[in-house]
Amino acid sequence: MYHMKKTFTIVAATIMLTASITGCQKGDLIDNPNAVNANATVPVSLILNHITANLIRTEEFPFGNDGPNGIKNAYKASQVMVSNYDKYWGSNDYAWSYSVGAYDILKYTIQLEIQAKAQFGATNNKYLALAKFFRAYSFIWFAQRVGDIPMSQAGDPINYPTPKYDTQHDVYKNALQLLDDANTGISAIASAQPNTVFNTGDIFGLTNLQWQKVINTYRLRVLISLSKRASDNADLSIKTQFSNIISNPATFPIMTSNSDNLVYKFNAVNLYPDWATGSNAYNNFLFIGKPLLDITTATADPRTFLLATPQDKVNYTLFASYKGAPTGTPTSALLGSTAYSNFNGFRYFGDKLGANAEPFIFIGYPELCFNIAEAAQLGWFGTTTDAQNWYNKGVTASFANFGLTLGATNQTIKVSDVAGNTVGTVTTDYATFLSNIAYNSSTGLTQILTQKYVALALNSGWEAFYNYRRTGIPAFPTGASNTGYNTNGGTIPRRFIYPVDEATSNSTNYAAAVASQFGGNDNGSQDTWLTK
Repeated sequence: MYHMKKTFTIVAATIMLTASITGCQKGDLIDNPNAVNANATVPVSLILNHITANLIRTEEFPFGNDGPNGIKNAYKASQVMVSNYDKYWGSNDYAWSYSVGAYDILKYTIQLEIQAKAQFGATNNKYLALAKFFRAYSFIWFAQRVGDIPMSQAGDPINYPTPKYDTQHDVYKNALQLLDDANTGISAIASAQPNTVFNTGDIFGLTNLQWQKVINTYRLRVLISLSKRASDNADLSIKTQFSNIISNPATFPIMTSNSDNLVYKFNAVNLYPDWATGSNAYNNFLFIGKPLLDITTATADPRTFLLATPQDKVNYTLFASYKGAPTGTPTSALLGSTAYSNFNGFRYFGDKLGANAEPFIFIGYPELCFNIAEAAQLGWFGTTTDAQNWYNKGVTASFANFGLTLGATNQTIKVSDVAGNTVGTVTTDYATFLSNIAYNSSTGLTQILTQKYVALALNSGWEAFYNYRRTGIPAFPTGASNTGYNTNGGTIPRRFIYPVDEATSNSTNYAAAVASQFGGNDNGSQDTWLTK
């Protein structure tokens, strides 16, 4: 929710974990000398570190637990994960209800702006630039879930608690401008000190130039997500913006390798997985989804052996021994089944720091490559040769994140069972895989989106689901247990519904937004402007 529940001036004191003591009591009590008042200086580094440490939600982490109010884990939504036991991994249904918002990101972003202006001046500085990125990110994060949202009046105490709603179109238009401004604001420091760490202590540890690359890489993600609106909203200049970024790398640097990825680093405090905390036993109650393994086994993809356990341990070298579970099957029917593959126990549940698994990328180079390939395939810039080149780069980059060098020289892969024990080893056959996925201009779009889906498995939060919602690729099977919110069984929702406190605290504006978008019926079965 984006209307502010508290005035923002209290946040500085909250960050410092102090409180002022006032009033008269018996004795000679004095004010806490360590406390700060609402107008005190708070190091911008402290605020930024808080934002980056909390940017990713539990539901967006690999093997993360289901969120509140029926919000499902992103990787169950994208059918990469399938629960076979409700007690440990929840159900597989699509009975989503109320969304959450990104209020906390916006709240601290406003404080980052206040403190950056106070400490470095009201003109552009790198912290103000990054604040624009976080503003855009928080609004888009929410808008792509529900539709129209408060933006222009969000964070303004004058309009608390009833800010007006902006259309989803306007949210995207203004967010794209924020991202453009963010790039401009950070460009000077990124050019002068490209390899200097932006801010010591932030969990991503990126340099000035790498943060600029993140901003522009994310902007390309936003633009490609608008593909359905690229031809009927001239004021957004979607194709032109995308082409301009690709054509001007000096002005708009983007990621050039996996070393630029926005990667979450797990440690002794932030364990991997976030919910299961490295316990192999929980892997018994989790299967890999059918869409993912159908793709990797059909193409003889060596990543299959790193992702999954063989359903048939004797014939573990055969792709036919790796089978994904259909998410529409009731968990009661899946429990105890030996017909489906679990996750590779050694890779994903063998180390609490995630040392064996591929890095958890939140905004990354492989996705960027596929986004550029898709844009070229759609004719936004370049030719089908550009689409092919970027498609190949995306596949290669994804393999690299699995520790595999895709090329002429084959490698040995260790196959694991559900408990992390070694079943045996296999040798990759890159030639067969590359032949199976060789780019064809007539089927290029499907190929790009399919390999993008594989590359987004267990990373990048909701991106795999949003790409499916936008394109229908790959096809997601449904069944009796896939009950959508306020719909018949077998329906995959098109959106979340608004947070309940919007309906109660901002009822007039909420009702108007629901009426204008969905005929007054706030349920998950209808498309927003973004995906109509």
